[in-house]
Amino acid sequence: MINQTPEVELESRILAVGGRLRTSILGVIGPFLVVTPGPQALALMLGIDKVLTSRVLKAVRATDTVSATHSMPGPEPLRRLVKAAARKGAASAAVAEAGAAVDQFEALIRDRVGDRGQLDAILSAWDPRARREFEVRRKQAAFKAMSQLRGARADAILATVLLHPSDDGRRIDVVWLSGLIGLRRVRPGVRVKLSTRRMALAEGARRPTTLEGVAVEDPGSLVLTRFCSDPPPRLTAQRVGEVVHYTLGDGSFGPESGVDAVFAEVNRAELPRYLPPPPTAESARKSYFFAEVSTSATVMQFDVLVHRDLYPASAASGPALRLYDTAFEGIASVNDRSRDMDVLDVLESVEPLGAPLARVRSADVPRYAELLDHTFGRLAWDAAAFRGYRCRIEYPIYGSQVTMVFEPQTEG
Repeated sequence: MINQTPEVELESRILAVGGRLRTSILGVIGPFLVVTPGPQALALMLGIDKVLTSRVLKAVRATDTVSATHSMPGPEPLRRLVKAAARKGAASAAVAEAGAAVDQFEALIRDRVGDRGQLDAILSAWDPRARREFEVRRKQAAFKAMSQLRGARADAILATVLLHPSDDGRRIDVVWLSGLIGLRRVRPGVRVKLSTRRMALAEGARRPTTLEGVAVEDPGSLVLTRFCSDPPPRLTAQRVGEVVHYTLGDGSFGPESGVDAVFAEVNRAELPRYLPPPPTAESARKSYFFAEVSTSATVMQFDVLVHRDLYPASAASGPALRLYDTAFEGIASVNDRSRDMDVLDVLESVEPLGAPLARVRSADVPRYAELLDHTFGRLAWDAAAFRGYRCRIEYPIYGSQVTMVFEPQTEG
């Protein structure tokens, strides 16, 4: 006899219970599906709600046991289904077997797992589809809670960075388009903040300018009023070292207080273009760009638009993606391996936007293609010379850092 580890034994138990539950529930409702194959018709015939029949049909029609168990409703809704089927003439043997399977399912959750949420967490580790659904639901719950606790929420976070070789050929110009779309304060007196920062060591302090190259004396000059709600929101700024914090000064709140706030910050010669050649320690460093989730939002859209002469080693495969938990140690550098323990294990990805860039659009940011055209035009940069990457996250985790990592160029 082979001794199983606790993890393997629990997995075997869950699959056995889930398999029996799926088979027995199908045995109860199968005869009804011959004449009522859809969830609405089944709900009307049994006298129960459509949400329950939809979930049950999704479960019994799943192609594997993990997906079926994940889709199953809880024990009590299943008992309502079985009782309703019995009243409508389901075979007594099938009803008895289904009742026993539901009891076994309930005992599994209570005695071996803890609760239904924990069972879903376990199942999500075995099935990417279940995992994605699990993550979205939990992130949505966190979004609702944090937006109420923090007092503000947005329909979308806009974070777009454009990277272009500097005039000296040795550095990189960095332009940020930042914004909050559909920002609403849910209670009075709430401050909403966006930040830009430089993590790499560089000579001289940051000197942000507008798209037209005007030094920023009044932070309001960074606001792109053409792409904001009317009247445009007020912006104040505070510099702390290499970080510039921008605070929205509008004090309105409530359901009708939604505003769109979009601004642009240009930093010429912001970063070094090349690293020293091997075998120096610096030659092993990665280049990276990140967006912070500092406001609860339905969606974050993080785009990195890269000139074709930059990061050629990442052109084919695209950047790597890392999401960090910043709750304990703050903003993370990908070159600090001690921060690997803060990487979040979530199912997010980077989507290539093509090269050269077509008219990149967005379902989340109004007039996004027009915003990019405006930005490229003011900078006198050729959009056709850029390639792009997008990370779109539903219900981004408050306090997380979304990071794209590129292979840098070396001298020589």
